[in-house]
Amino acid sequence: MSTALAAVAASAPSVRPPLRGLTAESVFVGRSLRHSLRDGESLLMAIMLPIMLMLMFTWVFGGAIDPSGAYVDYVVPGIILTCAGFGASSTAVYAANDMRTGIIDRFRTMPVRSGAVLTGHVVASLVRNLVATAIVIGVGVLVGFRPTANFGEWVLMGLFISLYLLAITYLFAAIGLAAGSPEGANGYGFILLFLPYLSSAFVPVASMPDWLQPVAQHQPITPIVETIRSLLMGTDAGTQPIWAVLWCVGILAVATAWGAWLFRRKAGER
Repeated sequence: MSTALAAVAASAPSVRPPLRGLTAESVFVGRSLRHSLRDGESLLMAIMLPIMLMLMFTWVFGGAIDPSGAYVDYVVPGIILTCAGFGASSTAVYAANDMRTGIIDRFRTMPVRSGAVLTGHVVASLVRNLVATAIVIGVGVLVGFRPTANFGEWVLMGLFISLYLLAITYLFAAIGLAAGSPEGANGYGFILLFLPYLSSAFVPVASMPDWLQPVAQHQPITPIVETIRSLLMGTDAGTQPIWAVLWCVGILAVATAWGAWLFRRKAGER
């Protein structure tokens, strides 16, 4: 009897142990990066749209807003945030597409942490958007942008942009999980892309109608763009950097918790 049981146990498939460390995350980051390279149109649009906006605001509207020609120095920080938003919004579509195609069912049969899927999307998006941001800044320099930041301020700006990208990318990933389809995720994400236009990204808050100024002043984009502007151009941001960091950390905390809850709930229903 014992011999028969031993033979059955030996012939039964062994259960693979869970992956240790960050192995699963690194695999899903590589998967998302490969998807990004294959989806060249989305990557190109995430770079070209902000550049086209910058050229339009600089060459078409800039003379009317600031005849001295200095408007490019004011608008580039806002374009940087716009670039980040366009790039991060694709994460919502990728996450929604994973939920629709059924690949999540396959992942759930593997010894990997469920959160690794979202981490892969977010980290890959962070890499893509940092590259796109660098390209947008380079084009800004070509059209007349002249930042006064020293090396330390550039490093701080890079770290702050990374924090902002991390926060909104997790938010877009959660939106993608909440949406019923990639098309719906794209629509919901597009609404958030209008926030920079209701902030000090393109015009000073004081130039807006009185009823709109409180909205523009107390939404997250205004302190974030003023922080970037102060780091690049040496402007006085006052307490705005504190509020900017608080907004980013708060959005990141809420989006991470919301995304994890949505992933467990929706993946469990499949």
